[in-house]
Amino acid sequence: MSGPPPGKAGRPGLELTWLGAAGFRVRTGENVFLIDPFVSRNPRARPIQELKPGDIREGRQIFISHGHFDHIKDIPQIAASLGAKVFCHPTQARSLVRDGLAPRLIMMVEQDGQRFDFGSFSAQANYSRHIKFDLRLVLSTLARINLRLPGLLPLTRCYPPGQVLTWKFDLPGRSIRHLGSAGSTRKELAVLAEEETDILLLPLQGHTRICRIVLEFIWALRPKTVIPHHQDDFYPPISRMVDIGPFLEELNREFPQLEVITPRINQPIRL
Repeated sequence: MSGPPPGKAGRPGLELTWLGAAGFRVRTGENVFLIDPFVSRNPRARPIQELKPGDIREGRQIFISHGHFDHIKDIPQIAASLGAKVFCHPTQARSLVRDGLAPRLIMMVEQDGQRFDFGSFSAQANYSRHIKFDLRLVLSTLARINLRLPGLLPLTRCYPPGQVLTWKFDLPGRSIRHLGSAGSTRKELAVLAEEETDILLLPLQGHTRICRIVLEFIWALRPKTVIPHHQDDFYPPISRMVDIGPFLEELNREFPQLEVITPRINQPIRL
């Protein structure tokens, strides 16, 4: 597979591919890394993800935001086939080792703000937290699950979120900030805002008012480009499709100069 076209002003080309849920493949120059790669689906999931874990054949590093199944369940298989290093907090490492990931492939994030340098880019992990599910969302989810709850419990109970991480990737000439869940406090956002964010990968899942909640993230971080994700119905009946239309309309009113790119599953975005 050929790489992305050259970037502006001589900087390496950048290609982002949404894998569904909070997952992305990032290609910058000659390097490819993965964020929260989860491609397993059940037959009712929308949009359809045709890839299987074994179809992911590129990636030197894998970065994890938190430990829910829709973020880490596929990682032991993907990392083993690629020989990729997995960067995560120890709370997620326990789940990964239990599921068969070799400890030698795990690189621990053991402090807030820890940075990893890879030569052509760097990655910094900041502690955050998971969004709190609101009662309306919980009740509507339970109503959808109904009698199927016993069969779905292993996916929810065996994959606790653990310490949530936001990741900032500093590439030549620009930066990417990935959030796997929108639970950051105002204080945490203020810390993140101390460094510029060019491209913000923003999750729209976990609360019935999520589209309104994440507007505060835009105000705090002031990115140049926003790519919403995790709005898909990735594993029904646990999940639901989020209508992001109101979010896009609000962004257009409040941030008319902001570039907003709505991703399509498995379709590269070249920046």
